[in-house]
Amino acid sequence: MAENNAQNKAKLISETRRRFEAEYVTEKSEKYDARDVERLQQDDNWVESYLFWRHNVVDETLKMLDESFQWRKEFSVNDLSESSIPRWLLELGGIYLHGYDKEGNKLLWIRVKYHIKDQKTIMDKKKLIAFWLERYAKRENGKPITVMFDMSETGLNSIDMDFVRFIINCFKVYYPKYLSKIVIFDMPWIMNAAFKIVKSWLGPEAVSLLKFTSKNEIQEYVSVEYLPPHMGGTDPFKYSYPPLVDDDFQTPLCENGPIASEDETSSKEDIEGDGKETVETVSNEEQPALSEKTSPTESASKTEENEKVDSKMKTFKKPLSVFKGPLLHISPAEELYFGSMESGEKKTLIVLTNVTKNIVAFKVRTTAPEKYRVKPSNSSCDPGASVDIIVSPHGGLRVSAQDRFLIMAAEMEQSSGTGPAELTQFWKEVPRSKVMEHRLRCHTVESSKPNTLTLKDSASNMSDKTSEDLYLQLNRLLESNRKLEDQLQRSLWFQQLLLALTVVLLAFVVSFFYSLYS
Repeated sequence: MAENNAQNKAKLISETRRRFEAEYVTEKSEKYDARDVERLQQDDNWVESYLFWRHNVVDETLKMLDESFQWRKEFSVNDLSESSIPRWLLELGGIYLHGYDKEGNKLLWIRVKYHIKDQKTIMDKKKLIAFWLERYAKRENGKPITVMFDMSETGLNSIDMDFVRFIINCFKVYYPKYLSKIVIFDMPWIMNAAFKIVKSWLGPEAVSLLKFTSKNEIQEYVSVEYLPPHMGGTDPFKYSYPPLVDDDFQTPLCENGPIASEDETSSKEDIEGDGKETVETVSNEEQPALSEKTSPTESASKTEENEKVDSKMKTFKKPLSVFKGPLLHISPAEELYFGSMESGEKKTLIVLTNVTKNIVAFKVRTTAPEKYRVKPSNSSCDPGASVDIIVSPHGGLRVSAQDRFLIMAAEMEQSSGTGPAELTQFWKEVPRSKVMEHRLRCHTVESSKPNTLTLKDSASNMSDKTSEDLYLQLNRLLESNRKLEDQLQRSLWFQQLLLALTVVLLAFVVSFFYSLYS
């Protein structure tokens, strides 16, 4: 079934390219940017995104491509840069990328209160939208985005239906398959009628992507860590320019750092210094057996040395969650779990498994390079092999839920070298479309959480049976507490009833004696 779907998809892509070249490019070549036409012939994902948005109907897809390509040339999208946008617009902070929603999608913020309807500046504002979307599209290569319409403190002079329609068209026609949802915060009641029109522009299928929220509902879609205080969040972020506010992942941690051999030496020193730290491999039916990446030329003495080092390491408990990418399987799938704040930050593990027949180069980026040590952070993985990456907070710095890690991977030619110089040159030359990317969030939990990669303390190094016993005891204790609370509530209710009856009886006695002696 999967093979048939792949064949049908390939046929549709091929037909779309052939017909667009024959029916449109030959007649309208001057209306298109040659770079877009060339990309259409080379980038399968791009063609597929248009087909997907038009339900694989080639005729409709061709019309959409025509409209999209003409718009891209009209706005000079391929050449948009900071210098294309008036500086005052960039400084204003009405439109920018920052943070993620709960599904891991990037947030495009549109602060409506900063938009004043003005025909003289509308084109520049549209270019700013196109600038951010194109910048994001080139970097993320198809990952959806969530639009945050912040309408707090919005007045009538900010209502600009032409601008709203342009934004909607960007996702309907110009950037298909990119829209995750539109979250509308604190919309004034006076704009209800206007958004009925907006719904008609979106069409019935896309209306479900509109999420109207207030401070009470917004956290269904975005965690407090990426919400500003006026939305009930805790994000201390304040917009400023320059530089561009983008929340981008930083340069790979080891690119200008120690070479691989120094990394290995440093790792051994850390391990020996930790004393009790060991690695425990947990089998997973869905995941191939994990093995350390080793060189075939290693000597027996090196093996013995590694065994001694392994015996001194604390226990890692590998997660059951696995992200199954086309090049690498990555564990954990979504979140890196660290130790609790009370017990101190602890190391965590990322497991990469090569599922291809070629060597896969990988590197790790983070939004907070000053806070973490990652070993290795720029290396390669042999076919069928696995690599364990240790992540640890640097210098006692604390893990933040806002921190993100990005795993980048790409296949290498069998003849390519895998030394530091070869890897550096490889990443300079590899096309963006050939790079697999996967993001991981950071999360701080107690060290006893069962599906974490946390390095365990020796006191918590216990069998699964013991854990189950403790779990059952905890449940029984909670049940006893609930019964005790129920009894206490009934006792309080009885006491209150008794008190009420006493008061009534006392009142009756007082009134009786009062009537008797009056």
